[in-house]
Amino acid sequence: MFSEKRNMWQTLILIAFGFGFCHGNSCSIDDSERIDCYPETVPFVQENCEKRGCCYKPYEGENADNIPWCYYPSDYPSYQLSQLKQTSQGFSGKLMQMSSTHQRIENEINELDLGLYLETPTRLRIKISDPHNSRYEVPIETPAVKNATTDPTLYSVFFQSSQFGITLKRQSSGNVIFNSSAGPLIYADQFLQLSTFLPSKNIYGLGERHEQALVSTNWKRIVFWNRDQGPDSNANLYGSHPFYMCIEEDGNAHGVFLLNSNAMEAELQPAPALTWRTIGGILDFYVFLGPTPEAVIEQYTMVVGRPVMPPYWSLGFHLCRWGYETSNHTWDIVSKMRAAKIPQDVQWNDIDYMTSKRDFTYDKANFDTLPQMVNDLHNNGQHYVMIIDPGVSNQEATGTYPPYDDGLAMSIFIQDSTGTKPIEGRVWPGKTVFPDFTHPHSGAYWQKQLQSYHDQVPFDGVWIDMNEPSNFADGSTAGCHGNSTLDNPPYVPDVTGAKLSARTLCVDSKQYAGVHYNLHSLYGMLEMKATSEALVNIRGQRSFVISRSTFPSAGKYGGHWNGDILSTWEDLQQSIVSVINFNLFGIPLIGADICGFTKNTNEELCIRWMQLGAFYPFMRNHNDILMRPQAPIDFSTDAQNYMRDVLSMRYMLLPHLYTLFYAASVNGTTVARGLFSEFPTDKTALIVDQQFMWGQGLLISPVLQKGANSVHAYFPNGLWYECMDFGTTIDSSGSWFDVNAPINQTVVHFRGGFVVPGQYPAVNTQKSRMNPLILFVAPDRSGNAAGSLYWDDGISLDSAKESNFLLATFRYSQNTLTSEVAATFKESVKLGTVFLFNVKTKPRDVTLNGVSLQFRMIENNALDIELSVDVNKPFVIKVLP
Repeated sequence: MFSEKRNMWQTLILIAFGFGFCHGNSCSIDDSERIDCYPETVPFVQENCEKRGCCYKPYEGENADNIPWCYYPSDYPSYQLSQLKQTSQGFSGKLMQMSSTHQRIENEINELDLGLYLETPTRLRIKISDPHNSRYEVPIETPAVKNATTDPTLYSVFFQSSQFGITLKRQSSGNVIFNSSAGPLIYADQFLQLSTFLPSKNIYGLGERHEQALVSTNWKRIVFWNRDQGPDSNANLYGSHPFYMCIEEDGNAHGVFLLNSNAMEAELQPAPALTWRTIGGILDFYVFLGPTPEAVIEQYTMVVGRPVMPPYWSLGFHLCRWGYETSNHTWDIVSKMRAAKIPQDVQWNDIDYMTSKRDFTYDKANFDTLPQMVNDLHNNGQHYVMIIDPGVSNQEATGTYPPYDDGLAMSIFIQDSTGTKPIEGRVWPGKTVFPDFTHPHSGAYWQKQLQSYHDQVPFDGVWIDMNEPSNFADGSTAGCHGNSTLDNPPYVPDVTGAKLSARTLCVDSKQYAGVHYNLHSLYGMLEMKATSEALVNIRGQRSFVISRSTFPSAGKYGGHWNGDILSTWEDLQQSIVSVINFNLFGIPLIGADICGFTKNTNEELCIRWMQLGAFYPFMRNHNDILMRPQAPIDFSTDAQNYMRDVLSMRYMLLPHLYTLFYAASVNGTTVARGLFSEFPTDKTALIVDQQFMWGQGLLISPVLQKGANSVHAYFPNGLWYECMDFGTTIDSSGSWFDVNAPINQTVVHFRGGFVVPGQYPAVNTQKSRMNPLILFVAPDRSGNAAGSLYWDDGISLDSAKESNFLLATFRYSQNTLTSEVAATFKESVKLGTVFLFNVKTKPRDVTLNGVSLQFRMIENNALDIELSVDVNKPFVIKVLP
C-alpha cells in the first residue's frame, strides 16, 4: 500500500528548487500585480515604505487612490523550503525565514512547519504553523483524515523552494487555481499574509457583503470581523466567511477557504490576484476542485458541516414587527391575517414582549395574554418565535433574576482582561454581561433558561440577535485598558470604527477557550449551536434558529436574515445577492426583512418585495418600531390580493423547496443559487445577480424597479415555461427577454428538463400538507424531464433512522412519466394532478398503470391530468398521441 501511495505522489508533486516568484531585485512589476506593502489606512511617507525594503512608486492614472504606491519587490526576502518529505497524509516541510537588513513586520517567526494534506481526490489542505509555539486554531469540527487519498486526484501540486511558494494545477485542463508566488509569505505573531494569483476574475463569496454577487477585482478590500453594522458596501457586517468560489475561464470551478477567525482582510486586484491578511491564528487553507460550482459547495460543506434540515412549518410565511405594543396587539394582527385568508405559519415578537428588555421574561402587564396567544397559534396549526439577545442584565437584586444568578454561579460569563469579574457592556436592558459559549457548562446554562421560559410560553423557535456580540459601549462600560497588543495590535484591518473593540467587547477579555481577540467572530455561531441543541432537548423536534451573526458551520444549526436592511428599491435588489451568497456559505435558510426594516415602505415597493420574498428560502416580513406597519393586512384590498396570490404560489411550491433542503442537508448543495452555478460556461450568466434559481428547475425574475410593468430577464439556453400562465414558453439560445409583469404578476419559470413537485396551497403548512400533490412536468427540447420529491412528517429529528420518509424520483421520456420509490412514508401521500407542458396536440388517451384518466388541454399547449395515486408506490403514466 505504501509503495502505491509513493508512486502516486511522485507523479503528483513536482519540486522546483531555486525558482523564485520573479527574477532579480526589481521594482519593475506590472501595476496590476503590485502587492501592497503598506496596507495601513494611515498616510505613509516614502521613507517608511523603503525602510520595509519595499518599492515606492507613485501612481497617477486611473484608480490612483487604490493602486498601492508602496509594494513588494520581486525578490523580497520570504521563506525557503527545506526538509520536504513524504508522510502518511501527504507532505511536510520546514520553512526558514530568509535574512534581511530591512525593518520587517514586528515579531516575525523565523521557522515554520508546512503541512500538505491530500485529503480526497477533490480536496487538499495547506497548513502553515509555528513548530515551537502553540498558536490559536479555530475550534470547529472538520473532517479528520488519517491517510492521504490513494485515488487519482483532480490536482497537481508544485513547490517552489528558494522563494517558497505552492502552485496547484487542475489535472484535466492545466488551469493554475492557486499560485502563492504572487507575493511573499509574511508570518509574524500578529500579522500573517499570503498572496495568490487567480485564474479568472469570476470570484464569488467572501462575505458577508452588501454588493454585487461577482466580487470586484478592481483593488477591492473585504474585511472580516463580525460587527453590529447595518448592510453597507463599505463595512464589515454581521458575519465572516473567508471562502470564495472561482469559475475558471473554461467553466470549471474551484473554491478556497481560509480557516481563521481573527480579524482579517482579503484584498483583490486586477492581475487577478488575492492577498489574505490576518492578525492571529495560523494559515490553514482548504482548496476544493469541484469541478462544477455545486460540487465546490458540496465539498466545502463537507468540511464545515452540512446545512440543517428545517422543520416544514418554518418554510411558510413569518410575520414580525418591532412595535407590537401588547400581546393583544400581536394577537389582533394574527386574527386579521386569518380573516383575510392570507397564508401565515409563524408569528414573532421582537424585544417588546420582555420585561424591561430582559431576556427570558415577558411583560405581565402588556403581554399578559402571551401564553394564550401562543396556544391559539398552536390550535390553528401555526407557530411562535421570539427574540433573545445574548446580553444578560446584571442590574437586578440577587435572587430575583435567574439568568444572571445562574450564570454567576456557573461562572459562564465572559471575563474582563483580569479574569476576575465578568466584562460589563451595555445593550437594550442597560448594563449587561455576556455568556461565554465556549465554556463547557454554557449549554446547560442556556438550556435551563430556555426551558424555564418555555414552561411559561411554549415557543417553537428562537431568533437570536445582537450576537456579534453587539455592545453599545465600545469595549466595556469601563473602556479597555489600551496597553495590550491585543486591543492595540501592530496592524488593524480596515474595520468599521477603526478599532477592534468598536461596538463590541474588549478583545483582551477572557473566555474559556482563549481571548476574545481570537474568538470574537465565532460568538454568534456558538450561540446558534447552544440554542439549537437546547431546542432539540426541550421540544424533541427539529430546531428552528435564525441568527444575525454567522461564521462557517453556522448552517449546521440554523439560518440567517441579513439584518437592518432599508426599505428602498436598491436594498430590494441587493437582497438577492445575500440569498445567493449565504447559499454558497452553506447557510441556505436565508432571507431579508420583506418590505425593508428601516425607513417607511410604500404599497408598490411592499407588493414587489413580497413577490421576491416569496422565493427567499426563509420568508419573513419585519420592520422597525418607528416605521409604518407593513403586514399584508396594513395595505389596500388590491395589495392584499396580490400578496395572497404570491404566498399561495410559494405554498404551492413548498414540496419542491423542502426537497431542495433535504438535498442540501444530505449532499451540501445550494437551495437558492445564482445563474452562474447552473450555467458556468455562459458569460452572461456569470454576471446576472438580479435573478436567481431554486435548485436547477425554477427561475425567479422579480420586478426590482419602481413603476416597472415588465422585467428585462436573462434566459440561458433551453426551454423555459411560465409558472402561472401554464405552458407559455420561451425558447432561448441564451438571450434577454422583456417579460410582461404588471403589479399583480410574479415572473417565475420552470426550466425545461425538470419535474417540479408542488401541492394545492392552504392558509398554513399544516393544512396545505393535507392537500393532494402536484407534478409540473417541463420537458426539454428532446422531450425529457426528471425530478424528485422528499417527504416526511416535517418535524422528526431523524426520519431516516426511523425509516419514515418518502424519496421518489420522476422521469418523463417518450410520452411516459414514471416514478421510482427509494423509501416510503408511513402515511399515504396523494398525487392529485400532473401538469404536462409542451403538448402540441390533444392526446387520444392518458393512462395510469394502464387505466384511463381524465385529462384536458389547457392554454399554451399544456395538459392537465387528474388522478389519485399514492406516491409511496411506483406508477407509470402514458400519454398516448
